[in-house]
Amino acid sequence: MTSLALAPRRIGTGLVDEVAVSMEAVGKVYGSGAERVVAVEGVDLEVHRGDFLCLVGASGCGKSTLLSMIAGLDRPTRGRIEVAEGRPALMFQEPALLPWLTVADNVALPLRLQKVARNTRHARVAELLRLVHLEGFARKRPHELSGGMRQRVALARALAQTTRLLLMDEPFAALDAITRDVLHEDIARIHVATGVTVVFVTHNVREAVRLADRVVMLSSRPGRVVAAWDVEIPRPRRMDSPEVATLSACVTDRLRDEIRRHGHR
Repeated sequence: MTSLALAPRRIGTGLVDEVAVSMEAVGKVYGSGAERVVAVEGVDLEVHRGDFLCLVGASGCGKSTLLSMIAGLDRPTRGRIEVAEGRPALMFQEPALLPWLTVADNVALPLRLQKVARNTRHARVAELLRLVHLEGFARKRPHELSGGMRQRVALARALAQTTRLLLMDEPFAALDAITRDVLHEDIARIHVATGVTVVFVTHNVREAVRLADRVVMLSSRPGRVVAAWDVEIPRPRRMDSPEVATLSACVTDRLRDEIRRHGHR
């Protein structure tokens, strides 16, 4: 069993040391008998408030399973998960916007469900659209937007929820490289501006190194924490910077070793 408690992270002049997500000996098993699949096993992990944590690993290693359990969409078979930031907000690869609603109405949906007063709701939506640089698109509908713009709407909708924890499951994987690069800049800027805690799942090692305060690697199935890297590269970062490339190569080499090890079992 591997235990990796994340070190406190400094934001401004304050030391942030409260635990936002705590996982202790977490395991997840699907099925039984001959159909039994151990997806995750013995995961100990802490994410501190305000951190940007990226989970990487081979396909099927349990990254999305962990995210689903943190979100409360699935329950661990064994172990304990505690979330101190309230109900998390979720963002997936597909933006899942309601096509018959405008951009503003899609963003406002969580606020309507929370029964936020109309004037307050409108002001909050306007604020969020400014945050994601879509203030001129409030009356547009999803089909009128590019893929990157739809993901910005999905991000604004996620931030509209009363939460301090954002869970992101490969949200930029389907986008072209240039759009993804722009959205990396956006999410990094928003993370600093809001102080929201982020747990981000990705297959893209360079994406992880560019965005994260810490990169955590899961083994091939069953998913266990096998390595972690503090990313101390100054922000803002570029995907093609030498510092990002060097750490990405280190993470990739470790990932290749893990995949080879799994393949020879």
